[in-house]
Amino acid sequence: MKERNLTFKRLIGDKGEEASAKLLHDKGFTIITRNYSVHNVGEIDIIAEKDGDIHILEVRTRQNRGTYPDSAESVTASKRRKVMKTAEYYVLENDLYDRNLIFEVVMVTHDKQGNILRIDFVPF
Repeated sequence: MKERNLTFKRLIGDKGEEASAKLLHDKGFTIITRNYSVHNVGEIDIIAEKDGDIHILEVRTRQNRGTYPDSAESVTASKRRKVMKTAEYYVLENDLYDRNLIFEVVMVTHDKQGNILRIDFVPF
């Protein structure tokens, strides 16, 4: 039973990330990469570009109940540090020192069945 719940959570998370990437694309963003990771440092869900700015996006998919009813609240200080450190590696690897970085949490809200109800962007 526990394994099934983890699989459902993974599917819902992937669905939220996919919907976020599609919404960004529809709003004129270019998706540069998804799931960018640096071993023993961290992972960034989506890196996108628009109007010369680089957007570093942490996607959180929630039903908005429980310990962290607001998805953005679930991004702890530790997670923020990991994302920022991972972004440093990305900037270094891609020589993006002259670009503006914008860190955001993408809050994806779904119902009990996993249907996406809304997507919001909040500053990191």
